[in-house]
Amino acid sequence: MTDAGPILETERLILRVPQAGDFERYAELMADEDAVRYIGGYMPRAAAWRRFLQMPGAWAVQGFAMFSLVEKSSGRWLGQLGPWKPEGWPGNEIGYSLHRDAWGKGYAKEAAIAAIDWSFANLGWSDIIHCIDPDNQASIHLAERLGSTYRGIGELPEPFQDSKVGVWGQTREHWLARRNSLA
Repeated sequence: MTDAGPILETERLILRVPQAGDFERYAELMADEDAVRYIGGYMPRAAAWRRFLQMPGAWAVQGFAMFSLVEKSSGRWLGQLGPWKPEGWPGNEIGYSLHRDAWGKGYAKEAAIAAIDWSFANLGWSDIIHCIDPDNQASIHLAERLGSTYRGIGELPEPFQDSKVGVWGQTREHWLARRNSLA
């Protein structure tokens, strides 16, 4: 852990608190209409900057938030993933969004395993969820590969109250029972 927060390492990734230098790739992600269609849609650069600041702010105030995912071999920012629980959220979420050029390479699963391990070990959570648009088959598939099961329709707080969201989740006990089979 640094003064800024924890640093996790996997075989190919570094998970750390977001830094200002991550913003260029984050802005690219938020401008990619296909990549963000299930997480609120296209966002112009100035609005993306304000949203980007949510994660380092949550780290400072709550002591947790999504990590920036950085590829070890290149130093390239790949996305964000990790614990997330804004006011009124339906549970302790492990959320994720990756830049298009990081899709299909197993980075999300690799990072999610590390983030879930860290969250259960450090946040005292007894369960986790993933709030997923029912049309987002790639995210549903990842949740299932992580061992989460469908729990039903979820309700998000304002201003997201009209968003379609299915809740996928699992308990700490379920995670620990099958954790070694995930690697």
